[in-house]
Amino acid sequence: MAPSVKIFSGRGSHELSAEIARSFKIPQGKINIQKFSDGEIQPVFLESIRGDYVFLIQSTCSPSDNIIELLLMIDAAKRASAYKIIAVIPYFGYARQDRKDKPRVAIGSKLVASLLETAGANRVITMDLHAPQIQAFFDIPVDHLDSSAIFIPYIENLNLENLTFAAPDVGSSNRVREIASYFNAEMVICDKHRKRANEIASMVVIGDVEGRNIILIDDLCDTGGTLAKAAALLKEKGAISVRALCTHPVLSGNAYETIENSELEELVVCDTIPLKSDYCGSKIKVLSVADLFAIAIRNAYENKSITSLFIHSQLKEKVGRV
Repeated sequence: MAPSVKIFSGRGSHELSAEIARSFKIPQGKINIQKFSDGEIQPVFLESIRGDYVFLIQSTCSPSDNIIELLLMIDAAKRASAYKIIAVIPYFGYARQDRKDKPRVAIGSKLVASLLETAGANRVITMDLHAPQIQAFFDIPVDHLDSSAIFIPYIENLNLENLTFAAPDVGSSNRVREIASYFNAEMVICDKHRKRANEIASMVVIGDVEGRNIILIDDLCDTGGTLAKAAALLKEKGAISVRALCTHPVLSGNAYETIENSELEELVVCDTIPLKSDYCGSKIKVLSVADLFAIAIRNAYENKSITSLFIHSQLKEKVGRV
């Protein structure tokens, strides 16, 4: 008998996990995750997972609790004799700590990768790592999904003329260049300089934006400061409209207010991280990644390729149709 697929959710991804299971056409697995008064966490699987493919869905936003919770879920699945344990991490926390950029600092993303492997994960499925080279920190397979499969249809439906794509910093230029190439559009770069984390000292636009509709592309939005400053600068330089597409809505501190008060037409994000429950603004729109992850989970289970989910495959198909 072939191993069954079972999908379980951590507390950081309840809604997304339910949508993924619905798209996969199976019920979510039953698990109880208890947090004791001293802060300790104990997950308990409420059904047998012996010999099963177990997919554990947990974004590691609010990383202190969610990472530990995921590690304990993996350990519990291993001790319950799961056949394969796949950590599905829509948002991979600590991805910005991917190198030693100053003396005597930790490389947090490498540590998290090592912890996942030590706990017993056989595979990782994630999306839009802040730095793609983080995949090399793992000695197990990593399926690194690309949100362009979600964003490209959205951009096409906007039907914008004089379209130009913008990178909010130099680090995101490769990501933006790929999408700009798909649309055969121009791109510009907003080059920023920081004095300290989450505080921009200065920003300049490299490229012409006058009379253009601008779409900023980035992997995440944290405080919203970069996007707000970039939008204001692009409008000042003559852009007709500015909107932003960011995969992960970290949205810490006063980010919601910053976005609502900015020059952005809209901020389009994915549901890799849930928005705060009391958000009632109008500028932040959410696109679901549930179907994309359901396909990746099915292909991982059936040992099929996931190449068709990536932008270079879509670009090749588009060129072939021309």
